Amino acid sequence: MAATTTPFLSKLTIFSNAVSFSSSLSPSFPLLPSRTRPRRNSQNALSVKAKIREIFMPALSSTMTEGKIVSWIKSEGDVLSKGDSVVVVESDKADMDVETFYDGILAAIVVPEGETAPVGAPIGLLAESEAEIAEAKAKAGSSSGSSTPPPAVAPSPPPPPPPTTSTPAPAISQPAAAATAAEGPRKIVVTPFAKKLAKQHKVDTNKLVGTGPFGRITPADVELAAGILPSKPSVSPAPPAPAKPATSPAVPPLPGSTVVPFTTMQAAVAKNMVESLSVPTFRVGYPVTTNALDALYEKVKPKGVTMTALLAKATAMALVQHPVVNASCRDGKSFTYNSNINIAVAVAINGGLITPVLQDADKLDLYLLSQKWKELVEKARAKQLQPHEYNSGTFTVSNLGMFGVDRFDAILPPGQGAIMAVGASKPTVVADADGFFSVKSKMLVNVTADHRIVYGADLAAFLQTFAKIVEDPESLTL
Repeated sequence: MAATTTPFLSKLTIFSNAVSFSSSLSPSFPLLPSRTRPRRNSQNALSVKAKIREIFMPALSSTMTEGKIVSWIKSEGDVLSKGDSVVVVESDKADMDVETFYDGILAAIVVPEGETAPVGAPIGLLAESEAEIAEAKAKAGSSSGSSTPPPAVAPSPPPPPPPTTSTPAPAISQPAAAATAAEGPRKIVVTPFAKKLAKQHKVDTNKLVGTGPFGRITPADVELAAGILPSKPSVSPAPPAPAKPATSPAVPPLPGSTVVPFTTMQAAVAKNMVESLSVPTFRVGYPVTTNALDALYEKVKPKGVTMTALLAKATAMALVQHPVVNASCRDGKSFTYNSNINIAVAVAINGGLITPVLQDADKLDLYLLSQKWKELVEKARAKQLQPHEYNSGTFTVSNLGMFGVDRFDAILPPGQGAIMAVGASKPTVVADADGFFSVKSKMLVNVTADHRIVYGADLAAFLQTFAKIVEDPESLTL
């Protein structure tokens, strides 16, 4: 497949004057004989002791934490040259070919096709010559063997139960205290504030059973004995409340239902949507008359111009006059006026959602913008977008008008100040100032904005400017 390429790195371990290409599977110390320690002043002591390099899972984007092996282009035993594509990796938004920096032989595949690995983890081993292939295969086998025991140890729940048998004694404080009293006299520990309360309320602490750690008498014990804490018993049943959530996961799936795990892209979308919940947002809707825009579209459509390009251009021109709507807040302590106006447009693709970015949309003419958009859509559907082509947006447009949706709200993407949801343009009866009725095409746009940096007046002014551009769209062709 024709996909974008990303080189992988090999780990270089430097120790004194000895250099060894080692892996996480091999010892971290240098492969030097203990009897012949090289001098620090020796220029000839620089040597490569191990000639097996690891192929790592690369970070194909700033948000990527793990990757999925789509396919291995090369097979075990294949001879590789620097720059050859070795494996296709699925990131959170695209599939990319990964190249090699070195010549060698693909000695072992550690992560097979269809499986995932965290960023930085070894996915294959590269040998410099045939002599190291056997050693590489042994390391690959030991790595897979060493990685399997942890899962085997993890599911062994028997060790946790023994601690639970010993912990009930401290947990059930009153029987424990009674048991210690039966064993013999022990020193009663009372907290300072509990002593003070005992004196005030004339409570004999020797007759109390402490509920604190190791039977310690707490202020709550004294207040309870003095009869001034009637609400305490009612609070004690509160701890079982955490057990309630345990009942929700216990609901069995419906008969015949199928559980489908998220794809890498769906997992990334879900993560971003959950992250957006931490941002305080508000929404403003605005009706826009589209008769003039529709007429312009009919003129430029034969030249390859799309409605998406028209809306993106109009949005970019409005953002030029309202830079705060193009700003972003990432740390919650400050916000950034972005120097570029990059319009991200939501596109539904098979198995997910992606937002290709029209960079510097305010500076490109309408026809070049349309051509660029077509290229981005083709790359998005082939999952070949470069990271900067989908994660550099400063403002997002989501259009469901082509599906007949008249209005909807969009969720603000993390790291952006606003997103505009565009509905369908529909004939609407309107009345002019003289009371005469007419039918005009109108569409409703709803903007969701980050209220930390964009206020209601800012958004209203932006929408008014956007409406003026759409209602008199000749400036879009300049």
